[in-house]
Amino acid sequence: MLENLNELVRANVQETVVNNAAVPNEQNEAVIQAASGSIFDTLKDQLSSGNVGGLAEIFNTGNTEGSAVTAQAAGNFTDKLAGLGINAETAKGLAASIIPVILGKLTQKTADPNDSSFNIQDVLGKLAGGSDGKFDVSDVIGMFNGGGQAKAGETAESGGIMDKLKGLFN
Repeated sequence: MLENLNELVRANVQETVVNNAAVPNEQNEAVIQAASGSIFDTLKDQLSSGNVGGLAEIFNTGNTEGSAVTAQAAGNFTDKLAGLGINAETAKGLAASIIPVILGKLTQKTADPNDSSFNIQDVLGKLAGGSDGKFDVSDVIGMFNGGGQAKAGETAESGGIMDKLKGLFN
């Protein structure tokens, strides 16, 4: 997934990064890696912290503008750019122009049945850290109980994580 995310970023940042005088050419690839890594890390963090509703919102509506997920990814990206020595104003500008676009394209691709580059179940499997890379509810439950497997007969409370997860597949 991360390789596909890198390619998605690379395909959409030519003007913003490569042709940007404020980003040294030797750092173009590091900026692309920082953008895709920030998005991946944020999605993983959102899932592991239980903000499945926020993920469902962006993946179901495709609306990434102003979402908490977008804000967190932009903040992570800005921090990574600062670590590369890119000044704060440039970093904020890059984050504002890259992160919402890439998240929007990612959500479009997961919703498109004719595009196999990103499948929502595979994305969730990678984010949940399943050893097989496939989405399994026990992977997600494990995220909430310290990595243990769900016990036989365990069910989610109404309004709990299972109800939130259902929102991702509507």
